[in-house]
Amino acid sequence: MLTRIAVAPSGFKESLSAPDAAKAIAEGVRRVVPDADVDLIPLVDGGEGTAAALAAARGGRLVSLPATGPVGEPVGTHFALLDAHTAVVEMAAVAGLSLVPRGLRDPGATTTYGVGELIRAALDAGARRILVGCGDSGTSDGGAGALQALGARLLDANGWELPPGGAALNRLHRIDPSHLDPRLHETELLVACNPFNVLCGERGVARVFGPQKGATPAQVEELSAALERWADILTRDLDVRTDLHRGPGTGASGGLGAGLAALGARLLPRFDVLLDHLDLDTRLARADLVVTAEGALDHQTPLGKIPAEVARRAKRFGRPVLALAGTIGEGAHQVRSSGVDAYSSILPAPVTLHEALGRGGEFLTDATERALRMILLGARLPYRPDLVPQAEVSGTQRPSSVR
Repeated sequence: MLTRIAVAPSGFKESLSAPDAAKAIAEGVRRVVPDADVDLIPLVDGGEGTAAALAAARGGRLVSLPATGPVGEPVGTHFALLDAHTAVVEMAAVAGLSLVPRGLRDPGATTTYGVGELIRAALDAGARRILVGCGDSGTSDGGAGALQALGARLLDANGWELPPGGAALNRLHRIDPSHLDPRLHETELLVACNPFNVLCGERGVARVFGPQKGATPAQVEELSAALERWADILTRDLDVRTDLHRGPGTGASGGLGAGLAALGARLLPRFDVLLDHLDLDTRLARADLVVTAEGALDHQTPLGKIPAEVARRAKRFGRPVLALAGTIGEGAHQVRSSGVDAYSSILPAPVTLHEALGRGGEFLTDATERALRMILLGARLPYRPDLVPQAEVSGTQRPSSVR
């Protein structure tokens, strides 16, 4: 029987937080296996919920404050203090896509200025080790706004300060770093990011993620050129010795990774930084079944998304993995190469986006129940090796049933 089930989902953007997704899955599990030991492991990837999750895991606290949001208006936001000298800044909490009204989704105009304000507030609180979580961004300004908030001056050919937004970087002539916050020199700045995301080129952040943030094809090309120029001038004026154009993680959160790397930040694979705080491997090893989930499964999932990372780690211990998703997109079958054994959409029928977002918890619970009933039915079926194609069993052993 299924006695120990690890529930390790991501959040569903604009619908469910990771803790809410975990609770919805657990409810579906208990409809089928009421006595199961369900271990809830809501996961963060640097995006929404990161600061709160790490504060809870480390016994820290959230500090609430207002800051400049992605469209330039003040928003209520927060950062986490894990101890007297360590802070977590979650860029999505101040510059995330969920903070950009649908009618204002223009990645050429949105700004990371508030991220710089949060870093400055963390410095004011005494932090000298700051972890910046990247993910769920609504910006494509290369971190220019964050640098401006920290004191850098971005000047056009006439010596005028540039306005907010990535599109303005096409007019950037030089950077004056003389007024950058001096405390940055004595601060360890770490960026938890997806190393597959790069700033420039055919797989650059403007081309890959710009359309998701509202960019037209023309804007995509404009932003791509602007970020190329940004990387060139950052490298020149801040004397950067690393590759800001195509270095791993430079495209994180609309290029925030590159902007912070120019200040000396270390760009680190997000799961190496974040998941060890949750003792994830030990908890997966104890499970009979692992259930993970995310808003969408597609060809990008194996490139550093939570379901693929959970599956990869679970496979170290031979654990079966079920993935549930709001939508199944092109190339979703590639998740099997990461260790996902089966996957399914949670949608029971065609619905509007508004309904899908509003009923996400209900749909996720029902989908979990359906999947678990199918798993238990399969476990009761007799094994008929004569019905299995020889290519599938040659040189292998039948996986043990989930019992």
